[in-house]
Amino acid sequence: MSVLVFAENWDGKFKKPSFEAVTYAFELAQKTGGGVTAVVLGNNIADDELKKLGEYGCSKVLYANNPKLATVSASAYAAAIAEAATKEGAKHIVFSHTYTGKSVAPRLAARLKAGLVAGAVALPATTEPFVVKKKCFSGKGFTDVQVTSDIKIIALATNSHHITSNNTSAAVEAFSPAIADVDTTVNEVKKTSGKVVLTEADIVVSAGRGMKGPENWGMIETLADVLGAATACSKPVADMGWRPHHEHVGQTGITISPNLYIAIGISGAIQHLAGISSSKIIVAINSDKEAPFFKIADYGIVGDAFQVVPKLTEAIKQIKASH
Repeated sequence: MSVLVFAENWDGKFKKPSFEAVTYAFELAQKTGGGVTAVVLGNNIADDELKKLGEYGCSKVLYANNPKLATVSASAYAAAIAEAATKEGAKHIVFSHTYTGKSVAPRLAARLKAGLVAGAVALPATTEPFVVKKKCFSGKGFTDVQVTSDIKIIALATNSHHITSNNTSAAVEAFSPAIADVDTTVNEVKKTSGKVVLTEADIVVSAGRGMKGPENWGMIETLADVLGAATACSKPVADMGWRPHHEHVGQTGITISPNLYIAIGISGAIQHLAGISSSKIIVAINSDKEAPFFKIADYGIVGDAFQVVPKLTEAIKQIKASH
């Protein structure tokens, strides 16, 4: 019996969420017994890339190399992972709580009659009974969930678990699941551009209507470049076309949990806070000292963003230059 982890890949490459999930699965296996098997679905993924999963505790990789799995189909993926779980006798299955995980994990749970903890943020507090902490109320709170089903599925919230090198040697094994009929036709794939992907960023610099117009966004991008951060925005900014909609964070946009979130010229409406409240450290910069953001921010600067941000950027440049 092993812990099965779905290692999601992006164009044949594994990223931080997958390594978090494998590390989590390895530490879960220490509690429940057995090893860690990763299931990888895709097409023409390099052997060296597959073996990277071993660095984080995976001892076996089931690789389904099939062109039909190159594009995500939730039903096809769920069927393939269910077959892998049966093959390995897995009672615990780990996902990343990414867009793919959110669409596939519930379907897998229905197939296997398994309990699902979506948005888990910690290892089980106990395994008998099996209790896991997860986010609730759009990330504004946490709850402990007890899972009583025989098979248990955990979808790990991104940026909620450390990545640890466990130096396990991963054996890659060909896996040929019966591919379910694909019920979704993908007509177009649009990929976000930028140096740092928002959902994977450790640091996010975000701005709102306080920037007064799209022509002033240069200083936001400059600060983000200096910090190695992703850029984001509030909903009104995206709605007015100042910034692309894929940068909109909040209850109706993208939910993120970076280590550092810098909010510039954003008042802090509850809908926006719902998407960023899991950030480790929050910094608010606003000229209105009564802005709601200051109530939840770890650090706040009351001042004009057009004066504060350039000085902050210059100070960070000087600090980096001295190290």
